[in-house]
Amino acid sequence: MAGYSHTSEPIKLERDCEAVMVPQGQTVTLPAGQIGYITQALGGSFTVYIEGNLFRIKGSDADAIGKEPPQALDLAEGASDEAVEKLVWQQLRTCFDPEIPVNIVDLGLVYECVLVRGESGERQVQVKMTLTAPGCGMGDILVDDVRAKIEAIPTIEAADVELTFDPPWNHAMMSDVAKLETGMF
Repeated sequence: MAGYSHTSEPIKLERDCEAVMVPQGQTVTLPAGQIGYITQALGGSFTVYIEGNLFRIKGSDADAIGKEPPQALDLAEGASDEAVEKLVWQQLRTCFDPEIPVNIVDLGLVYECVLVRGESGERQVQVKMTLTAPGCGMGDILVDDVRAKIEAIPTIEAADVELTFDPPWNHAMMSDVAKLETGMF
């Protein structure tokens, strides 16, 4: 799947497609035949620009814009907790704010990520994260994205994703790579 592009790729919706308005977070249905541009293709989802608005399209709806959906995750049978935790962090790095071409880990939005065992021995993940701004309309969308991507990992029974604003996020929490990408030194 293509990464972030500084150029826009034209698209035409091949079928009706559910999308989320950015940054409002409102779910809408885009009609077949609609023409626009892909402005960001990261982490298995797409940000598209149509008629003056940005929309986020899930990877599972990639076919609506002529793209391939992301591949299912694979985990070796009998994988250790360490291997699963590594895959959890890989998945977190596929979560992006639709307006920022940097993953939530490098943005410094993930405060805590812990793999635990439930009462029956099942694997669960607890994540504590924040947003770049408390009023971000995409907050629930990002939380759902994190939860869904972690729960897509084989052997993960559930992911508990808590949104917090303590401490408040600031650009000093970003990795050096993220600071370079966004120009926020």
